[in-house]
Amino acid sequence: MAGNKPMQDFVALTAAVVTVSDTRSEENDSSGQFLREALTATGHRLHSKHICRDDIYRLRALVAGLIAEPAVHVILVTGGTGFTKRDNTVAALSPLFDSSIDGFGELFRHLSFAEIGTSTIQSRAFAGLSNSTAIFCMPGSTGACKTAWNDIIAAQLDSRQRPCNFVDRLLQKGKE
Repeated sequence: MAGNKPMQDFVALTAAVVTVSDTRSEENDSSGQFLREALTATGHRLHSKHICRDDIYRLRALVAGLIAEPAVHVILVTGGTGFTKRDNTVAALSPLFDSSIDGFGELFRHLSFAEIGTSTIQSRAFAGLSNSTAIFCMPGSTGACKTAWNDIIAAQLDSRQRPCNFVDRLLQKGKE
């Protein structure tokens, strides 16, 4: 929102997609592929797509570099949000946040409950802002990515979304 008035025209943002996995490759990364296609289908630009091993320091370094990149407004992260020993996305990325977007995880689990029932409590989907970059972290399943994108993220990255969206905040990158 510019001056508390929603933008009337669509504003394309630039995003990076990061798949966190020890087993996925470009050939079988259906979640990362979905996010890339959904992002561009709505008119946004893809900056880059990465597959990163589920390692705290590799993932933190990759995302920190994307946060520092002036052209990147959004980072979509899929995978590593569960409770297994190798699910390190929360530990890797939470320290990078200037502020959390608590409602994302809450709303994701609410929506996910209708799809997978109480198993949704094993999702640690979360989001935050860092250096005027929105980072949305969701489970690694393609279904979870569809829920997050279709029901939450797409609208919040649309400058026409009323009563509010993240676009004006993300366009402040480099101007602060």
